[in-house]
Amino acid sequence: MQRTRSRRQLVTLFATAGVASLVQRSSHAQQRSNPPRIGYLFSLAQAESRHLWESCRTGLRELGYTEGHNILVEPRWAEGKYDRLPGLVAELERLDVDVLVAAATPTNIAVKAGKSSIPVVFVAVADPVKAGLIAGFARPGGRFTGLSLLTPETSGKRLEILSEIVPGLKTVAVLLNPGNLANFVFVDATREAARRLGLELRLFEARNPEEVERAFSAAAAAAANAIVVFDDPFIHSHRARIVALAAQHRLPAVYGTREMADDGGLIAYGPHRPDLYRRSAIYVDKILKGAKPADLPVEQPTRFELILNLKAAKALDLTVPTIMQQRADEVIE
Repeated sequence: MQRTRSRRQLVTLFATAGVASLVQRSSHAQQRSNPPRIGYLFSLAQAESRHLWESCRTGLRELGYTEGHNILVEPRWAEGKYDRLPGLVAELERLDVDVLVAAATPTNIAVKAGKSSIPVVFVAVADPVKAGLIAGFARPGGRFTGLSLLTPETSGKRLEILSEIVPGLKTVAVLLNPGNLANFVFVDATREAARRLGLELRLFEARNPEEVERAFSAAAAAAANAIVVFDDPFIHSHRARIVALAAQHRLPAVYGTREMADDGGLIAYGPHRPDLYRRSAIYVDKILKGAKPADLPVEQPTRFELILNLKAAKALDLTVPTIMQQRADEVIE
């Protein structure tokens, strides 16, 4: 009988301790989330990613969050310089943010190398599995989840668009930054699409402005009929010069972001990036409400845009088919 009472006392003791621990953890969570602090880390320059940052904020407002009232935000920009990322990651870790939203593959690789266990929502990562961020799209399995850029059909679509516009297309150059792991994901997809379309690919790497100049000269010397310019913060920061070089060497070019077409590039085709950044707020909201990144499936782009620049086409003596103009989301004349 005495043994039974001891067991009951023991059960009561553990239960009391468990409740106390639960209350303590609940109190700590309540302190951290009143209001929660969200970190945002961009690899692009602030001036060039302002519209993406505004999309993040719009997503939060749509879900009922008001900055300074029921949520705090801590945005940081690497200004296109990857070597700044580790320091910015450490800065956000010291702030002990509740969730970290990290944009682009290089940024997330830097976050992964950090020292904290902060939940991470990635945006615009080419292939989060190959980057080592997640175990799988359906069940990420760690502290990372979010929105991927991985869409195998995108690379093929870009080559198909070039084929419709450039007569006798045979050789296509590819400009990429070898310092960005994401680019090699798209290389594989582009090679597969080129084989399917009977096109030859020539790869040209550029890490700095001097290498960009040399890459375009080499592409022209290799008798390339057109060029695909891969997305990258460095490329994006030098887009005006890249667009000018494509025109100078008379290379019809397709880019991944609309800003390149706005700046005079011939074609832009890819995911609608502001939509991806806006949707990052959905993940932030779920994590703040108790969901684990490991259990939140990674999403892929659902909205794409095609921008055609007819002024650039005219300068290259190219005719853009009417049916393609009708398919475009925007035609710049």
